[in-house]
Amino acid sequence: MSNSKTYLMLQPLGQILQQKFSLSPERLEEGLQIQREKGGRLGEILIRMKAVKEEEVLEALGIQLSISYWPALEPHQLDLTLLSKVPIGFAKRHELLPVGNDNGRVTVAVSDPFNLFALDNLRVVLASDIVPVIVSGKKILHCINQVYDRAAADSAEQVVEDLGAESLDRLASELEEPEDLLEVTDEAPIIRLVNSLLFEAIKDRASDIHFEPYEKELVVRYRIDGVLYNILTPPKRFQSSIISRIKIMANLDIAEKRLPQDGRIGIKIAGRAVDIRVSVVPTAHGERVVMRLLDKGTRLFGLEEVGLDANQLRIMDQLIHMSHGILLVTGPTGSGKTTTLYGALSKINSTDINIITIEDPIEYQIKGIGQIQINPKINLTFANGLRSILRQDPDVIMVGEIRDAETAEIAIHASLTGHLVFSTLHTNDAAGAITRLVDMGIEPFLVSSSLIAIVAQRLVRLLCPECRQGYRPVADELAKLGLIKHLPSPSGPAWPAGRRTAADQADRQVTLYRGVGCDHCMKTGYRKRTGIYEILLLDDEIRSLILSKTDANTIRNRAMEKGMLTLRQDGARKVLSGLTTTEEVLRVTQEEVL
Repeated sequence: MSNSKTYLMLQPLGQILQQKFSLSPERLEEGLQIQREKGGRLGEILIRMKAVKEEEVLEALGIQLSISYWPALEPHQLDLTLLSKVPIGFAKRHELLPVGNDNGRVTVAVSDPFNLFALDNLRVVLASDIVPVIVSGKKILHCINQVYDRAAADSAEQVVEDLGAESLDRLASELEEPEDLLEVTDEAPIIRLVNSLLFEAIKDRASDIHFEPYEKELVVRYRIDGVLYNILTPPKRFQSSIISRIKIMANLDIAEKRLPQDGRIGIKIAGRAVDIRVSVVPTAHGERVVMRLLDKGTRLFGLEEVGLDANQLRIMDQLIHMSHGILLVTGPTGSGKTTTLYGALSKINSTDINIITIEDPIEYQIKGIGQIQINPKINLTFANGLRSILRQDPDVIMVGEIRDAETAEIAIHASLTGHLVFSTLHTNDAAGAITRLVDMGIEPFLVSSSLIAIVAQRLVRLLCPECRQGYRPVADELAKLGLIKHLPSPSGPAWPAGRRTAADQADRQVTLYRGVGCDHCMKTGYRKRTGIYEILLLDDEIRSLILSKTDANTIRNRAMEKGMLTLRQDGARKVLSGLTTTEEVLRVTQEEVL
């Protein structure tokens, strides 16, 4: 009651907003009128009216209540020991977070200082006096999501270590029968182990988790930036219970261990929605599981961010604004094809064109674009879905992948009837896509008349900016990338061809970079990835080569004579720019041995 009396004597919030943040009397009166008619807090009403910003209201509340206002809150400021005492659900529900302990008084970030119920409960839980500070609710929730997986989730290694040998034996024997799995109360450690692996995979930016059974061990590996790393080797006795737990999460049949199964899991980790595709296949030593992680919270990349240089961007911009034709993006699984196409769609997305996609799966939701998920169980395939899309009056169509001749024929028909079609194909290079379509049974004249360009791409790991170091390359390394003839001489202009040997040219002032390895990049020397590209434009000469059923190598060589950069050449430019390494470019590209 005393608190209520104190608040009644405080300076009105509207008055503070007028004095400090120039809130006009008219807008204040409008807000007060809404408050009299509908109730509610004045600050929230003014924010909804866009008369003031949330930060201004929070700062004014701080002045009104003589409480500190913090414009920022970072995870490193928080005491993890205090966090472990506060349930994450309570912290999220009331938007509060203990920050630190100073001589028995706990500083608590809170978005609503009038929430005395939550503050009193926190005082009891922490057994300490509370010193509230006002912080934006969004910043508090961001910190909660950042730190609770560190503070509350045990590491996978710790979970395994915490289980004694006796409990392991008992747990393994009780979990051998699949029908008992849901009833066993001691399965909590298995749940914690699987959850910890998921937590750490998301935190380490893994795209896949592999559970690989062998004769005497189970190996867990993460794929990070396209490369697999060994993470954990749980005891072999855990194998069946771990696999069964994953199958339950994916709604798969835990009793069926002879046939491959596919499923999906939708979970939330640290406030981020994650879609997981699960594949289970039987092997000689048990079921092998691969979980493909799709973080729905990952932002969509624009074409300017995927690794295209200025000239490539200019070409792509012209291609994606054409009125009809097929633009193919090719490369192996996991080479960033869909990300490139999403970037293209985002760039041309506007209210005056109708864009429809058919995908498997829908990896990003894009506002203003109709997206269809294929479902083979009900015969909604790429081909059938594409037929239906053509009746939806589209201007631009994206087909997730051309897998068969039927889909290819419908896509070609769509392009020839005035639609711009984007799609992907699994081939090693741009020219190989042409012969792949012909091998599918598509007539060469249809291929030549519908295709406008083919983009081949790969992903290379970027050097970690925290630990990269420069070095002088040897001649052999430069020769592998074809860089020697392009290197500048110490005096400036390029040296005449044939005047110097490869070793002489390697002595020029060229600096490349390599990664040493640090905590920021998990000791790998690399962090994140970018694309390297090969863009084959179809002009009249290339079309005539297709019509005459010329092989892919001839088409590729002619395109190079006309100025096309190969994947390796584009990668070499990124090596010279200090973005990646020679080893990375050689790892992901193929060049014909002459």
